Amino acid sequence: MRAIQIFQPGGPEVLTEVEIPTPLPGAGEIRIQAQAIGVGRPDVLVRKGIYKWMPPLPAIPGSEMVGVVDALGQGTSLHLKGRRVLVSARELPVRGGCYAEYICVPESAVFVLPDVIDPVDAVSLPNLQLVNALWSCQAGRPVQAILIPGVSGGVGSTLAQFARMQGAQVIGTTAPEKEAFALQHGVHTLVRGDSNSLPAQVMEATQGRGVDLAIDPLGGDMLIACLRSLAPMGLVVSINVMTGMPTQDVFKEMRALLGRSPGLRAFSMHTLDEDPVMRRALMQTAIDQMAQGQVKAPPAHVLSLSQIQEAHALLDAGASRGKLVIKL
Repeated sequence: MRAIQIFQPGGPEVLTEVEIPTPLPGAGEIRIQAQAIGVGRPDVLVRKGIYKWMPPLPAIPGSEMVGVVDALGQGTSLHLKGRRVLVSARELPVRGGCYAEYICVPESAVFVLPDVIDPVDAVSLPNLQLVNALWSCQAGRPVQAILIPGVSGGVGSTLAQFARMQGAQVIGTTAPEKEAFALQHGVHTLVRGDSNSLPAQVMEATQGRGVDLAIDPLGGDMLIACLRSLAPMGLVVSINVMTGMPTQDVFKEMRALLGRSPGLRAFSMHTLDEDPVMRRALMQTAIDQMAQGQVKAPPAHVLSLSQIQEAHALLDAGASRGKLVIKL
């Protein structure tokens, strides 16, 4: 079978297409023939060798795959043969393995998908699972307005739709060439991504109140700008630091905003590594939401397996819109 491996960390050029034996399922395992493979930020961290949960090299990256069960190992359920399923590496011992034509996983790891969800759309389900988890960070507090820097990516565009479904005002930042895309996919108000002027823009868009929730994937100065954009009792959730750590004293900044009682949380789905019941429940909720049309998958930029280097170059350049998907 064809697969993508990395033998050493580096840029997109280290993603190497190889021909390796097609795996056979062991006891308790099933084999999935891939139809669609998601490409996302965790894959980039693996490629660069900086992921905190790094698989051993050489490694096959890839955190999400949708395909059809084509072989069963001893002791597995016969009814799964021929069913379309989602593989999320969040359910596997190693975060990776999905950049391949076939994968063998424990039967208990997969999610059976309804026929109404297209395979290309289904690889966005882990993003929707993440969005459901992020929304729970507010612990039931109402969200009147939300700020999403970098709103045109796979997670951002899914979150924008979800927040709009919840009745929140969606404010986002994106590159000028992506503004039309963002407005078509859930964003009410676009503001400039300049961290110095962003808080004032957000206050203007919310009639001086600020946002109840800001989901920050960038870090650096943007995290400080998000704190300054909060409404009273608002919360910033840091999900990445793509531009680096803040250079300012974050706690000093929060004390300066004491009158608003600002909150800050660093969030990772790895928090749920030891809570499979909650993790799988969040995914099942995401599947139900997509199947019922409550949240649609963001438009996909579809490429072939042989174009995996191009896909990673787009991610590195911040040039992707929606979800990057490898279709087989």
